[in-house]
Amino acid sequence: MQVGNTGNADPVKFAYWVPNVSGGLVVSKIEQRTDWSYDYNARLAVLAENNGFEYALTQVRYIASYGAAYQHESTSFSLALLLATKRLKVIAAIHPGLWHPGVLAKFMATADHLSGGRAAVNVVSGWFKDEFTKLGEPWLEHDERYRRSEEFIRVLREIWTSDHAEFNGDFYRLHDFDLKPKPVQLPGRPHPEIFQGGNSTRARLMAGRVSDWYFSNGRDFDGVVEQITDVRAEAALHGRQVRFGLNGFMIARDTEAEAREVLREIVAKADREAVEGFGAAVRQAGQSTSDKKGMWEDSTFEDLVQYNDGFRTGLIGTPEQIAERIVAYKRLGVDLFLLGFLHYLEEVEYFGKRVLPLVRELEAEDAARGEPARSGT
Repeated sequence: MQVGNTGNADPVKFAYWVPNVSGGLVVSKIEQRTDWSYDYNARLAVLAENNGFEYALTQVRYIASYGAAYQHESTSFSLALLLATKRLKVIAAIHPGLWHPGVLAKFMATADHLSGGRAAVNVVSGWFKDEFTKLGEPWLEHDERYRRSEEFIRVLREIWTSDHAEFNGDFYRLHDFDLKPKPVQLPGRPHPEIFQGGNSTRARLMAGRVSDWYFSNGRDFDGVVEQITDVRAEAALHGRQVRFGLNGFMIARDTEAEAREVLREIVAKADREAVEGFGAAVRQAGQSTSDKKGMWEDSTFEDLVQYNDGFRTGLIGTPEQIAERIVAYKRLGVDLFLLGFLHYLEEVEYFGKRVLPLVRELEAEDAARGEPARSGT
């Protein structure tokens, strides 16, 4: 393990997956005490911002699929959550190809003003072919989807920062476009933060060139190091810095045995048909790349029960075990954890009371030793 936080002494940040689609965060018939309704999510958002969460990510699904029969649209739902909270930053996931960047730029600028500068966007290049073809939209091959996403982000940034935006690309063109009002101007934040996902080589290169944040599917330590190394190398070529978010499904219990039993039950009660259907749909995302690197290309059945490989991050055990693992990832360069839970209200509160204080204690110990300034662990 080679990389580290290179002097970053900021506390690690936490986000949660907004359950704005039905079915919960695992494709399993186990009880999940969560709800995709607005009232539940508004209550959850307030609870989360009072228990150490700085961000929430609203999922994007347009049609029923793989255990998610119902979905609330991500941008409008994100705005509603922003208005229900005071500090939480809400990240709306969107698809280039289904949005024009100029229209999204306008929506996000308005949401940013209504929330006092707390709106953010996650640019999803797309893995679900049916969401495009059933709307009569073209389905681009893998690298072309990322090429379009890169242009999309460049256009967003151009519109948000220029009074006479110009852009001439293969997918998008601007001619003396002036957006007013611009997004809220905050120190160190010239426009809403731009997140992106994707594990492929193309995704990593794109992140290095244009994104503020790179989201990774669940990964072990070696997998995280590989991705961070690649993104940082590309970012350095362009004089940029990119921050890193890691997906993880957290099962925190008073004993490790309890946590492991919950994981066993989740997998034992997996909706096999839905998991296998999801696996068949998403494996092409990684296997369609020239070097066979990409999201889900090596995911097992168990991994796919949590549809962003959240079990692989290993946040399963006692509060002490989980806190130690979080800080170990931070030492490698992870800036933010994107978390999912089985029973949101109970477990978000448990995280805030039992896990987060231990994380902050370990960070303070590292800071006293100068740990964040070292490279590696």
